[in-house]
Parts: sequence; structure tokens; C-alpha cells
Amino acid sequence: MASKIEKTIARQKEKIEEGQYYEAHQQLRVIAARYIKQTNYDAAADILASGAGLLLKAGQGGSGGDLCLFLLDVWTKGEKAPDAASRAKLVSLLRTFPPGEPTMKRFVNEMMVWSSKFGEYPAGDPELHHVAGTVFAEASETYDAERHFILGTKESPEQLIRLEYEWFTEDASHTAPLYAARAVLPYLLIGNIRAANQSLLLFTSRLSTGSSTLAVQEVSTKSSDLRVYPSLPLLNFLGLLLLAVQRGAPDLFKQLKSHYAANLKEVGMWDEALAQIGEIYFGIKIPSQSNPLFDMMGNMFNMGGMGQGRKKEVKGRGMNLPAPPTPGLD
Repeated sequence: MASKIEKTIARQKEKIEEGQYYEAHQQLRVIAARYIKQTNYDAAADILASGAGLLLKAGQGGSGGDLCLFLLDVWTKGEKAPDAASRAKLVSLLRTFPPGEPTMKRFVNEMMVWSSKFGEYPAGDPELHHVAGTVFAEASETYDAERHFILGTKESPEQLIRLEYEWFTEDASHTAPLYAARAVLPYLLIGNIRAANQSLLLFTSRLSTGSSTLAVQEVSTKSSDLRVYPSLPLLNFLGLLLLAVQRGAPDLFKQLKSHYAANLKEVGMWDEALAQIGEIYFGIKIPSQSNPLFDMMGNMFNMGGMGQGRKKEVKGRGMNLPAPPTPGLD
């Protein structure tokens, strides 16, 4: 059987090299369908993965992407759980997509649906999220990169903060807390306190290294060390918020919100995230909205804003926060 599959792939490889893309694409689909009819899902997957890779390398993003989606359909029919071999196939295919190929986003979404349904992580496989985040970051698809890094691996915070800091350097210096929060708050919302702390540490380290004029004060107590930035109060708020979360101190959380109320008012898009954090970590229930119309409008529009120096397409957008806490994520 292995020899037969290899011969099939070799024949289609010749067609692709000769520029017979349509014929190769159609034959690969037909052959895979035959194996599916025989419930030989492994053979169908091997044919599709190899054929998709060949077409993608030849610059045939639409045809290659179609076979990638077909591959996920096969694994769904066969109820295959993610493993090292399937991850390797998907990662290889994802990295082979031609730049700007629209099918790639659909492939990534379907990949996460499949890994969520048959894997152990309800939000999708972290390794696949990490690679997707890396690919989107390389393509300057920042929002997509953020979303996948947040649900990624232990290595993801470093990549995410590199992305956020590079993005921040295009903006005014006082907007630094907004970019740090794009990692810290979502990580808290999914219950990943370690990654939230790591993200703030990485961001402030880059910030201190990149600016010779930024004033920093080291504040140490018996239980903790904290960097204080006199010119960036919201960055101080994020550090103290993490401290309150680790201590499980509702009173400290309330004091923080009160003390920094004026600063928080300037970044209204944090309100919903902080309300959810208050409920998750401190048991502070989110009051139900009394105005149904307001609820509806709030769901329809993601209100909020970023710094004034951002690119035009970024201004006026909210934080694109991820789903609620998902068990099993590191």
C-alpha cells in the first residue's frame, strides 16, 4: 500500500512540474475520495497532504488550500486526534502557503475546529496556535497573530511581546501600557497567570532597554519586587493588577480601580476585560445590564480606541479579546 501511494504521489508530482495543475488537483481529489470510500483514511490523508504541499510549493494556493481543507475533512470523518505526525503535516503545509493566499485563514480556522473537537484542548491545539501566530506575525496580520499566540505554548509570550513592542514603536511613547495590555489582559482572561506575568516582564524589559530617558523606580517589599514608571501610570496599574491576582485580594483590586479611575477612563476598552477579571479572580459579580438595547449595541460594536499614533486601520478598534477561560492551557 505504501508503495502504491508513493507511485501515485510521484505521478502527480510529474504533472505539477509540467504545469498540469488542474489535472493533478482533480486526480488527487478523486484518488483520495476512493480511499475514503474504503474507509482508508490514513491513505487518503497521505495523498492529500503530499499533493497539497506540491501544489502550494508550485504557487497554486487555491488548489493547494482546497486539498488542505479536504485533508481536515478526512481527519474529521476518521475522528483522528491530533498527534505528532498530524501536527507536522499541518505545520509544513501552513508554512508553505504563498503570501496573501486567502484560503490560508480558512485552513487555520478549520484546523483549530478539528483539533478542538478531537484533541484535549477545547480552544484548539496550542502548538498549532503558536505556529499560526508566527505565520500571521510574519505576514503582518497582527490581530490574527495576537489571537493565536494567546492560545499558544510557553514560547508564545516572547513572540507576542516582540510583536506588540514592534507595533508600539510606531506609536507615541505614552501609549506603551496599551500595547502591554494587549498581552497581559487576554492572558488573564484565559487563566494563564504565568504568561501574563511573563508578558509584562518582557515588555517592560524591552521598554527600559529601548529608552534611555524613561524613569524607573525599583520598589521592593518582603513579598515582592515591582518596577514603577512615574510617567506611565497604567503600566504601574498592570503590574499591581498582576500582584492582586496572585494574592487573590479583592480589596486591593477595588483600590486599584479606584486609585487609577481617571487613567482607566482614558482607555474605556479595558472596562469589560477588568470586569471579567474581577469576576474570575475575585468573585466580584458583573452586574447585569438593565438596558436591553444597550446590550444589543454593545454586542454589535467593539467600541474603544488605541493610541493616536497608530496606523489608520487600527484606530478606534478594541482589544479583540479571546474567548473565556479554557482549561488545559499553560
